[in-house]
Amino acid sequence: MLVTALLVVVAGGVWGLGVFDRLSQGGYESPHSEAAEAGEKAERALGSGGDVVVLYTVDEGTIDDPELGERIRGTLAELPGSAVREVTSYWSTPTPALANEERTTGLATVRLVDGKDGKTGSYERIADDLDVAGAEIDVAGTVPMRASMSEHSERDLVMAEAVSLPVVLVLLVVVFGGVVAASLPVLVGGAAVFGSLGLLHLIALFTQVNTFAVNVASLLGLGLAIDYGLFVVGRFREELASGGTTGVAVRRAVATAGRTVAFSATLLVIALGGLLLFPQSFLRSLAYGGMASVALAAVVSLSVLPAVLGMLGERVDRLAVPWRRKRRADPEPGRGWYAFASAVMRNPLWTAVPILVVLSLLGAPFLGTQFGTPDERVLPKDDPARQGIERLREEFPTMSGDNVRIVLDGGNAPPERRRVASFASAVSEVPGIGRAHVVGSRDGTVVLRAELETGTFSSRANDAVDGIRSLDAPPNTRVLVGGTTALNLDSLRDTAETLPWVAVLLVGATLVLMFFAFGSVLLPIKAVVLSVLSLSATFGVLTWIFVDGHGAGLINVTPAPMSVGTVVLMASVVFGLSTDYEVFLLSRMVEARAHGADTPEAVRTGLARTGRMITAAALLLIVVTGAFAFSSVTMMRFIGVGMIVALLLDATVVRMVLVPALLRLLGDASWWAPGKLRRLRRRVGVSGAGTDEGELESVR
Repeated sequence: MLVTALLVVVAGGVWGLGVFDRLSQGGYESPHSEAAEAGEKAERALGSGGDVVVLYTVDEGTIDDPELGERIRGTLAELPGSAVREVTSYWSTPTPALANEERTTGLATVRLVDGKDGKTGSYERIADDLDVAGAEIDVAGTVPMRASMSEHSERDLVMAEAVSLPVVLVLLVVVFGGVVAASLPVLVGGAAVFGSLGLLHLIALFTQVNTFAVNVASLLGLGLAIDYGLFVVGRFREELASGGTTGVAVRRAVATAGRTVAFSATLLVIALGGLLLFPQSFLRSLAYGGMASVALAAVVSLSVLPAVLGMLGERVDRLAVPWRRKRRADPEPGRGWYAFASAVMRNPLWTAVPILVVLSLLGAPFLGTQFGTPDERVLPKDDPARQGIERLREEFPTMSGDNVRIVLDGGNAPPERRRVASFASAVSEVPGIGRAHVVGSRDGTVVLRAELETGTFSSRANDAVDGIRSLDAPPNTRVLVGGTTALNLDSLRDTAETLPWVAVLLVGATLVLMFFAFGSVLLPIKAVVLSVLSLSATFGVLTWIFVDGHGAGLINVTPAPMSVGTVVLMASVVFGLSTDYEVFLLSRMVEARAHGADTPEAVRTGLARTGRMITAAALLLIVVTGAFAFSSVTMMRFIGVGMIVALLLDATVVRMVLVPALLRLLGDASWWAPGKLRRLRRRVGVSGAGTDEGELESVR
């Protein structure tokens, strides 16, 4: 089993290294929205839109110098046709809009070929061929920005794993008290991450996969595989300590901790699978990476790890460290987590209410957050692509893409000029819009550009787009509103329409699976409510930092609206992880309850048996995911900081304090279920986490 599994993982991982050549950028917008259609029609009509904008600046003289113009024209003409579709520049078409007032900077726009490696690949083939003697260049545009994001992401991924893995190994040695046991979760994590590359490569053969999918696969695969390995190895050592043979210990560990892993992974895969319902390919890519890594982490934990444990037996404790504590099969009454649980349950109401109030207050800033499409602010301030875009926006605002683009589609015949002029005048009177004017026309299509007088992602800009869309269209003309603001607005609305279905899927799956796991109605409901509360508190903290800008300078990020895709990903992952710890904690409480303990004793025993493992698992996951908090790309830093906040809140305050307090308040009602549901569960044949149906029925 071990040899076969490792051969498959290694072979798949080696082949999966080719996925990096097939990754793409983009996919943050809804592909079938009005704004997307407006962009396509405007590009066909204008024919001069550029994927890359090059700013040529002279130190002396002006850009009208004939020799300079000849060199620039020659350089642009030599760009390979396999990468470039069209080039327009000030020196080939001396349009005033392509130069600044001082004539010290001129623009060249380049339309790229969308080849097998996308426009990013085409840009990378010409990036080093744009320099011209006698002028300095700045490169702007969506494609250079995304190419830079991809480069930073790959570098950050390598750095995060290089930093986190040694730290994780040291922490595991401290937790397990031995090198052999500590190395097993790392083995599972490495196999999960390496194998997930093969799955992503396979997926990339058939559909678009965003480069951030690899980061998500690494983050979740490594973190969860280590957590799952920690649970299984910890339970195996506990069973050995109770006097079981190696075979019995392996079977018992898989039947208890392994079952918890299976439930947890199933919930998380369903949570990430909900991202497939969204129209944006970026979100679907994150789903591919997350689902592949989580599923593989569970499979490796339930196949490779038991095989290794069966081979090792008692040797799992080899290479012990001097401070290793003697393993105990049973918790010690009056000490450690057992005593902590008793203290919490002595005053459960006074414990629960302040925590609920604080979590609600932490979540309050999220009510006023802003959402936006990732722009150049996700890159470091000294990144050339960000600097180029910022300079273009400052010196050539009409070329920056921040304005509203309006397409008047008259079909076979263009709209009458007076009708177009009247419509442009009406657009100019919309609150938040400055001047609107015609920028081009072709084949029955007229394109207008309307200048925004407010921030691209502000509510006033959104209102301006809605105001334009509410205007009466010229006769026999279809009006399409596009541009960055419209793209973001359409994407947000499509996401908002899909989100309730994703929530129903996620909450429904959690309630059903947890009921079959524990046979209780209230436990799944409590788990969902606490997960939502913990999630809102996390996003409140993230809003306070990344959107409102409090302390943003300390972590070197530029305040900006939240990326809705990143928020949806975080929501799915954090919800799944919080349920993960809930399942592990409750499984031991249900076991104790099944063996005759009353509710307070079951809570004390469950927390005493799992408290150390849950806090250790959260700490390890904080190290793995927290390494991304030092990423140079704000989106990954957002995820890293968010995971740190979520895990600190959820694995400590919520699971270790709030859950025991609430269970004490609920009392024996915690384990209640209607007779019909109990019979349904018995017919389905799914036993609880670590118990069998007979034990549960004897408790009832």
